[in-house]
Amino acid sequence: MKAKASKRPRERLRRLGGWMLWLVCWLPWPATAADAATPIRFGILPIGSAAESREQWRPLLADLEKRLGHPVTTVSVSSYAGLSGAIGDQRVDIAFLSGRLAIEAVLHQQMSVFAQFERNDGAKGNVAMLIVRSDGPIHDLNTLLAHPGRWRYARGEPLSVTGYVAPEAEVFAPRGLNSDTFFARVRVGNHQNNALAVVNGEVDVASGNNPDLDLFRRTFPDQASQLKVIWRSSLIPSGVLVIREGMEPGLRKQLMDFMLGYGKSSGPAGERERANLARIPDLAGFVPATSLVLRSFADMEYTLQRQQAQHGRWVSDAARDARLRQVEAEHRELVRQLQAH
Repeated sequence: MKAKASKRPRERLRRLGGWMLWLVCWLPWPATAADAATPIRFGILPIGSAAESREQWRPLLADLEKRLGHPVTTVSVSSYAGLSGAIGDQRVDIAFLSGRLAIEAVLHQQMSVFAQFERNDGAKGNVAMLIVRSDGPIHDLNTLLAHPGRWRYARGEPLSVTGYVAPEAEVFAPRGLNSDTFFARVRVGNHQNNALAVVNGEVDVASGNNPDLDLFRRTFPDQASQLKVIWRSSLIPSGVLVIREGMEPGLRKQLMDFMLGYGKSSGPAGERERANLARIPDLAGFVPATSLVLRSFADMEYTLQRQQAQHGRWVSDAARDARLRQVEAEHRELVRQLQAH
């Protein structure tokens, strides 16, 4: 009886072990950060409408999804501020940015620059513009500036380099002017809608840039023929690609390698990829870059802030000089951080 009883615990243990083995085999393993189900969240700087931007990037992102075996979701918003908020909330893994938006992402939102846009015409950047109706009352920049309080202006958001910062830094601030007070009315929108507003007579002048104006000409050729450019900025560096520092390292490298190599191969595959790139205004591909390429944007911001301080109204010369010293110190610190990063 004792021998028979002693076998019972061993039998129960064998059965328990078999049940646990079956349970381990049946339960799914927990997904890792690099699991194929992990989505890649791609942030798209709005060019035109959010829907237009998604459609421009769709073929490239479809190739990315196929190559890496991860679903790709787009974070396509209607404003620069919306995209910045999504990046700050860690809802974006990789994004196309420019100017102040890129600086904010690198210094305060755990992103790193790894590539810069390469234009299909070989230029190293874009040019900001002011556009008017060709048959309108504004014939040139002097006509515009000669009549404060008369014209209606459509510009980009404060985070837009070509839509706001460049015209402010090179046209208005050097003359002691501020576009928000110089014009009779100011409206804020994307470059495509602002160009349409000029054509439709809703505003007298709008800011823009050469890639968006080229896109406008392709999309609305009849309307574009009614526009003319009265001012062009100095060359502004192209936008950059930034990537989230907290991504799983293996996936992060695969993603960077894909973007840097896209459109570079020969043969039919390379031709198809270059055609996909061409859907995005004036884009030929991506070249390696670091956060140091953002120095030009920082310098432009510094120039604007310094001019605004010099031409602003102050209670005393001491107050103006204090502001100038603050602008100088903030710029030095920003450059230091970019170099350290």
